[in-house]
Amino acid sequence: MMKRSSRFTRRERPVAKNCMFCAGKTAPDYKETSVLSRYLTERGKILGRARTGVCSKHQRVLTTSVKRARHVALLPFVVRA
Repeated sequence: MMKRSSRFTRRERPVAKNCMFCAGKTAPDYKETSVLSRYLTERGKILGRARTGVCSKHQRVLTTSVKRARHVALLPFVVRA
């Protein structure tokens, strides 16, 4: 198999692995939409751990909180351009 040229591979910027929730000893809450919106793209998708630097424990809680906030209509499901 041929090795793919490095010209075509895209690398993501490394993010510091400092979990904001561990540092502040808090947990993500669905009512804090300003905090949750930091972990969403402009289209409304949830960003992954590699892009945000959140630990795995808080990433799971964050995902659940975003889904709850969407269900209660505090955050939109989809942002149309």
